[in-house]
Amino acid sequence: MDIATILGFVLGAFFIIFAIANGGPLGWFIDFNSMLIVVGGTLCATMISYPLDKFINSFKTVKHVFQVKQLEPTEIIKRIIGLANIARKEGLLALEEAGAQIDDTFLQKGVLLIVDGTDPELVRNILETELAFIEGRHKESQGIFETMGTLGPAFGMIGTLIGLIQMLQQLDDPSSIGPAMGVALITTFYGTLIANFICSPIAGKLKMRSAEEILLKEVMIEGLLSIQAGENPRIIEEKLKAFLSPKIRSGLEKKEDAEGVGVEA
Repeated sequence: MDIATILGFVLGAFFIIFAIANGGPLGWFIDFNSMLIVVGGTLCATMISYPLDKFINSFKTVKHVFQVKQLEPTEIIKRIIGLANIARKEGLLALEEAGAQIDDTFLQKGVLLIVDGTDPELVRNILETELAFIEGRHKESQGIFETMGTLGPAFGMIGTLIGLIQMLQQLDDPSSIGPAMGVALITTFYGTLIANFICSPIAGKLKMRSAEEILLKEVMIEGLLSIQAGENPRIIEEKLKAFLSPKIRSGLEKKEDAEGVGVEA
C-alpha cells in the first residue's frame, strides 16, 4: 500500500473536519440537496463527456493510487541482464524457456518476438505501438478525474446560484436569509473539496504511476533490442542505467559492490 496516499487522505480529512468542528457544529456543513447538485451534477456531466464503459473503468484504476509499484527499474535491469547472460552463453533460442517463466506480459512478448527471429525494427514497432496504447488508456482515466476536478467547482457555483435565487425569493422573511446564504455557500465548498482534495490528487497520482510504468517498459524495449543485437551484458547494463536517476544509479552500484554481484563480460 502507498502510505503517502493513505496518510494524505486520512490527515487531510482529519484537519478539515477538526477545523470545522473547532469553529462550530459539523451539521452546518452537511446539506443533502447541495450534495445532490455538486456530486450528482459532476458525475452526470462527466458521463456526458465520456463513454459509459470508460467512465466506469476509470474508477477501477483508483486502486493504483493506493498501490505501490511492484517492480523497480533496478529489478527490471537485473532481469534483463540475466536474459542477456543466457543469450550470450546459449544463444537467443535459449531465451524461450526463460521467457516462459516471466510474469510480465510485455517483457514476455518481447522475448518471444526475439526468439522467433523477428526483425529488430519490427520488434521495436510492435512494442512501442503497444506502449502507446497503454499510455493512451492511462490518459483516458487521468482525463476523467481531471474533468471531474474541473466540473466540481463549476457545479458548486451552480448550487450557490440556486441557493441565492431561493434566498431572494424569501426576502420577506429576514430570519431565513442567513441560513439560506449558508446553504448556498456550502455547494461551493463541496465543489472545491471534490476538485482539490479528491479528483485532482487522484489524477496526479495516476499520472505518476503511468510515468513509472512507461519508464519500466522503455527500459524493457531498449534492453531487449540490445540483447537481440548481441551486445555485451556489461554494455547493456550501463546503457539501461542511463534511465535511472543519479541517486538510484549510485545506490544500485553500491548494492552490487556490497553483494559482489556483477554481469559477465
